[in-house]
Amino acid sequence: MNRILIAAIFLAGVAFPAAANPEADFLAAREAFRTGDIPRLNARAERLQGSALEPFVAYMQILSRIKDAGPDEIRGFIQRNPDSYLSDKLRADWLRFLGKSQNWEPFLNEYPALVNKDTELACYALQARLAQGDGNALAEAKPYWFSAEDQPASCLPLFAALANNGLLTVEDVWVRLRLALEAGNVSVAKNVARYFPGQQEIPAHELDRAAENPVAFLDKLPVDLDTRAGRELTLFALYRLARSQPQQAASYWNTLHTRFGADEQAYAWGQLAFHAARKHDPDALSWYAKAAGARLSDLQLAWKVRAALRERSWPDVQSAIAAMSATEQNQCAWRYWKARALKAQGQTVAGNAILAPLSKEFNFYGQLAAEELGVAAGNPSESYKPTQDEIKAMEKTPAIRRALALYEMGLRYEANREWGWTLRGMDDRSLLAAAEVAQRHSWYDRAIYTAEKTEQLHDFSLRFPAPHRDVMQEQARQAGLDEAWVYGLIRQESRFVQQARSGVGASGLMQLMPGTARWVAKRLGLKHFSQSLVTQLDTNVTLGTYYLKYVLDRLDNQPLLATAAYNAGPRRAINWRGPAPMEGAIYAETIPFGETRGYVQKVMSNAVYYGNRFGQQLLSLKQRLGTVAGANGKSDCGGDDERAPGCD
Repeated sequence: MNRILIAAIFLAGVAFPAAANPEADFLAAREAFRTGDIPRLNARAERLQGSALEPFVAYMQILSRIKDAGPDEIRGFIQRNPDSYLSDKLRADWLRFLGKSQNWEPFLNEYPALVNKDTELACYALQARLAQGDGNALAEAKPYWFSAEDQPASCLPLFAALANNGLLTVEDVWVRLRLALEAGNVSVAKNVARYFPGQQEIPAHELDRAAENPVAFLDKLPVDLDTRAGRELTLFALYRLARSQPQQAASYWNTLHTRFGADEQAYAWGQLAFHAARKHDPDALSWYAKAAGARLSDLQLAWKVRAALRERSWPDVQSAIAAMSATEQNQCAWRYWKARALKAQGQTVAGNAILAPLSKEFNFYGQLAAEELGVAAGNPSESYKPTQDEIKAMEKTPAIRRALALYEMGLRYEANREWGWTLRGMDDRSLLAAAEVAQRHSWYDRAIYTAEKTEQLHDFSLRFPAPHRDVMQEQARQAGLDEAWVYGLIRQESRFVQQARSGVGASGLMQLMPGTARWVAKRLGLKHFSQSLVTQLDTNVTLGTYYLKYVLDRLDNQPLLATAAYNAGPRRAINWRGPAPMEGAIYAETIPFGETRGYVQKVMSNAVYYGNRFGQQLLSLKQRLGTVAGANGKSDCGGDDERAPGCD
């Protein structure tokens, strides 16, 4: 979008002398706010009065003097800008100031109107109620104690009050200590240990020793196993070691377990089994059996299901899912695998009764459920197309105009927040009109995000856009790749944001890591290559499709494995196979990394939808997933003089 159009978005309908460069004025105001140059901020704000982004500079002005801003000024801003996420953000900023100042009366008056509540403000609200003599406040505060993570400072007075009033028991402290240690948060555990009375406190230096070198700790056992503290430290060292070496941890445990109580033994086996399952250790299921009686978390039970799937032990799949919380059991993954377990055990009617409603959901498990029922894969027909008048009206919405202006300036975080706030309460027709606006402005990730929110009316051309198809088709053809699969991967990698950059440095549509880009560029003989070229459409797709084809050729020509390799590296994708051939859906389900597991499932699901959109020969999700060869099957993670990225 050119600067004339950006200015039009900023100043639409405004009858006063326009700033020479409204984009520059806004960015200058933003920088002035960041550096605390308030006179410059105010000068730029004056130039932007009446523009689409006036609320943003007004917010900066108020926030810069939040300590002196009066309630009327803050509420006035909120009332004038209910269609902007800034209204709720300013309310939250004000509440934080009031909470830190312990100005409880205005806090309690304003807090109920906050939309996006967080733990910090929730604890301030409980402090306020406690200060006013609300006897229920402490009871409501207690659930915040049971967290593996550090809680905000606003929660600490509540924890102190719980302890002082005898509402925080020694066992409560042990429970949270275990949660912190299971998550590897040693610093949190140290803080929690301070709540122990008297001599029960765990020595901080022993926690560090167990965390840093569990083998050395277990070899010498510098603690007294007749004390709870000594046993808990030993258990921590055991499952710390089990994260990388479950068999070695089990060997230590077999020599120590008789010195622990029955509950502690069951707990330890549950921890060892969990870590073994994540390492695909064949002993995981038998260790889970030894954990009978232990209260396993939903995460531990999820990995019991996955261990059972790899062993094709359908009764264990069913029993582990049945032991999950009701909320977890309702997740689409566990509904699907429960249905499969029932059918595998001859309960076809019961299994199909679960699959039928699941098959209506547009996701990986919904597609698998439909195929289990014998329903051919396909995209729903377009059930609604917004009119041109609806699209134009949506585009003129002030909040939409603000979001577009931010997007065009490259301020994606602010643009996404503004866009998301605007969608609240929209019906399906309005959502599709908004998605169409985003697509017309080449804002594909918001088009996808918005179209996916519809419940009854759908347009899959908005959920699965296909921009740059001339480039994509040619590059996919040259690389010998399935175009639908390439699109499915790009949709998951970047949602077609060319300038996308991940936290670890991956860039462009196909999110290439710098090392991978250099490696491919060298193999292709690209002269004068530099990292600045990676975000260019042609270069990025050329490099990305080459690497995707490379890993595909070396991983049994199996798109499922190649997808996993593209995200996590070829060596890991190879190591995640089992000793025997495995159903592709089970391989995908048992990928140890949650991010990669979700990534692989979404890419393969996307490929089905794109294949249907492109009119390709019908290929079901199960066919795309295929069967993964056993570990003795042919596979090569390199084969060249120079190893591919991820093959080390």
